[in-house]
Amino acid sequence: MVDLNTTAIDSVLTEERVFEPSDSFKDQAHIDAATYRRLYRQSIADPEGFWAEQAAENLDWFAPWDKTLDGQRWFVGGKLNLSHNCLDRHLLTENRHKAALIWEGEPGDTRTFTYLQLHQQVCRFANTLQALGVQKGDRVAIYLPLIPEAVMAMLACARLGAVHTVVFGGFSAEALRDRLVDAQVKVVVTADGGWRRGKPVLLKANVDQALVTGTTQVAAVLVVQRLGGEVAWTTGRDHWWQDWQSQVSVECPAVVMDSEDLLFILYTSGTTGKPKGIVHTTAGYGLYAHLTTRYIFDLKPTDLFWCTADVGWITGHSYVVYGPLSNGGTVFIYEGAPNHPDPSRFWQLVEQHRVNIFYTAPTAVRAFMKWGEGYVQAHDRSSLRLLGTVGEPINPEAWMWYHTVIGEGRCPIVDTYWQTETGGIIITTLPGASATKPGSAGLPFFGILPEVVDMRGQAVPVQTGGLLVVRRPWPGMMRTIYNDHPRFLSYWQSVPGSYLTGDGAVCDG
Repeated sequence: MVDLNTTAIDSVLTEERVFEPSDSFKDQAHIDAATYRRLYRQSIADPEGFWAEQAAENLDWFAPWDKTLDGQRWFVGGKLNLSHNCLDRHLLTENRHKAALIWEGEPGDTRTFTYLQLHQQVCRFANTLQALGVQKGDRVAIYLPLIPEAVMAMLACARLGAVHTVVFGGFSAEALRDRLVDAQVKVVVTADGGWRRGKPVLLKANVDQALVTGTTQVAAVLVVQRLGGEVAWTTGRDHWWQDWQSQVSVECPAVVMDSEDLLFILYTSGTTGKPKGIVHTTAGYGLYAHLTTRYIFDLKPTDLFWCTADVGWITGHSYVVYGPLSNGGTVFIYEGAPNHPDPSRFWQLVEQHRVNIFYTAPTAVRAFMKWGEGYVQAHDRSSLRLLGTVGEPINPEAWMWYHTVIGEGRCPIVDTYWQTETGGIIITTLPGASATKPGSAGLPFFGILPEVVDMRGQAVPVQTGGLLVVRRPWPGMMRTIYNDHPRFLSYWQSVPGSYLTGDGAVCDG
């Protein structure tokens, strides 16, 4: 629970500075203030009608749904595939030869994949997984550095209807083992290692340790060669991904998925107890990631979007992979640390690749502040047009530094509030529709009806701290906790009929 009687909260409540988007930004934004108010009112007054219209316009369906909302299930009976929505449908447009993914490794090596090339690599990955016995409904663990193959593996699983569970590459063998066991994983996708601050991180060794020390159902380990050199090998179980590339086809039809079929399980870090396997399903999650990306980040066809999160976190799922690619955007990913070989690395990358949208954590912003303005100002940031924060509240001092130093006073900042459980951003600034305020997240996204309540579930007055709840279901919400549905139900039982976020909040007006 957040302590609301803190200096940070007090500073937000007394904050009076607001920043309007420039006229030039508003003129080209996807959504203005009047349109936001109209669509938001519609999403609350007629949620089924609103979401049905959005689903029909923004996703490519194999077959329509029978019922838009049934309890907490969305688009019941509809058929689609999110890998198809992220790749195949763009091959019929001018996006076919557009860059989908631009990557730079920590040592400076780079790779770029067009939508056609990414589609081919994903199909190869999917065919390899099939050759290793993966079928629809099987669980596949992805334990990789932030390299293109991590994105490919996720989309390959979605293509087959396999359920991916991505494990952050910084997690230990023990943390990996716990997730392999709980999710009943059949195949692990890993790498010999990756680079972090100039040193190799030996991921395959962690997989070997996890499989030795735990009783799992893992039948195969698919290994991407990143570092080179010798690694321990179990014949019959371990397979080099590179060895399969020339053996499998670049064609793999997308499996027809039901709207409510599992897309992925993502485990929380487990710092306060047993990790929770948050379950997200195909259609509702996909639609919500698509729309929040389009409107909150004002994503344009010409933008290069850099979300600095690893795909091991929900931010990477929604705003590195599924949201931007379903919109036909171009994504930038970087393998390494922000301060290697020195603290100017991020800004060197922004200048080199001409990044337009930059989305990072307040923790990173505060580190940038500590390192000093010189590292930022040494590089051209004129390509930036929108900044974002995610992960925890950002204090006004850090917000202002982000705005004035990194954004040169001209880039709107979207301060986004959401959780692994929510699937996507639920409270935020819409950059062309509303002013930004240091330390304040902003307004609810479409379909989100938030309220600040006391311990009895009763609304509290404005400027009063309380518990943040969401009163209505929305498509991106989690469906259950894997192997622990009673724990999922607890989110809804503390304040009956409402989703309890577990976070404290204040409504400032």
